[in-house]
Amino acid sequence: MAQKTVPDSTRRSERSRRAIYDAALALVHETGYAKLTIEAIAARAGVGKQTIYRWWPSKGAVLLDAFLDLADQASAEASEKAGHDVVQTEITDSGDLEADLKHVMRATVDEFNDPKYDAPYRALAAEGLLNPEVGAEFVEKLLEPQLQLFVRRIRKAQEAGHVLPDVDPRIALELWASPLAQRWLMRSGPLTHEYVDKIVEYALYGITRSRP
Repeated sequence: MAQKTVPDSTRRSERSRRAIYDAALALVHETGYAKLTIEAIAARAGVGKQTIYRWWPSKGAVLLDAFLDLADQASAEASEKAGHDVVQTEITDSGDLEADLKHVMRATVDEFNDPKYDAPYRALAAEGLLNPEVGAEFVEKLLEPQLQLFVRRIRKAQEAGHVLPDVDPRIALELWASPLAQRWLMRSGPLTHEYVDKIVEYALYGITRSRP
């Protein structure tokens, strides 16, 4: 008598989760966050909406996990193309802080300009203002880890004597990260490599001839 194959619930759950992620990201791009609903995600993913509610409390929570997964996939793909065995988790220290910061900021601009990332990123930024739980998770899981990469790179530059020892790295990084975020969020100007090169230069070297 042939043995019956026992369904793999773990594999089935992973397929459902992946379908939900794909559905949430596709729909927020197609319809916008305001029109995104759990029902629409469930229908696109081919799952019951109770399946979604069993794992997430809101559409914002679904989208956040989907975006985090998208970011993880992008990092893994970038590492694979570069020939690395593991995902790169630090800003490269070439010994030239300006060059290293420009490299990362240019990559950030490219990501902001990519529709695949722009729509969900904007949706999460907006939802974070209205939903404190999603906002806190957005900062903890996505924003702060990225900012800490800059913190650690600045500290290395301090150790090498390239940055003043009394500079607070967490405040310093805002000199180039915040202008970029504001321009992107408000759509107040084009996001280009030339733009981020300038804000890095202004942050590192200032805009006056000398300090009074």
